[in-house]
Amino acid sequence: MKTLVVEDDFISRMILKKILSPYGQVDTVVNGKEAVQAFNLAIEDETPYDLICLDIMMPEMDGKEALKIIRQNEKARNISSKEETKIIMVTALDNPKEVIEAYYHGGCTTYLFKPIDKHKIINILKELKLIE
Repeated sequence: MKTLVVEDDFISRMILKKILSPYGQVDTVVNGKEAVQAFNLAIEDETPYDLICLDIMMPEMDGKEALKIIRQNEKARNISSKEETKIIMVTALDNPKEVIEAYYHGGCTTYLFKPIDKHKIINILKELKLIE
């Protein structure tokens, strides 16, 4: 499994990397702009990400905007919804409107609330059939 962790908070970024590293390669970036660049490079190299863990609140470009651009780029490349990258929105926000917007309108696969819980993320990976 190839994963991109997009998180501006150092501690959260390291926790996610530690949890996900046993399952494959984990790259990290600190904002949505870098996420879009990393996503595009991976597609161009024909080594796309299986999973992106995308924080909602970040500087330069937030997670909702990055999600929108990533999904647009997939459509432009004729990547079907079955083949698209699984995207977990990670948030400390307890505002249901933000989550609903990302989930139903933005095209994220699912979401995870902070603080990050190892068991919850492992269960999500199993549900998405990224791990057994």
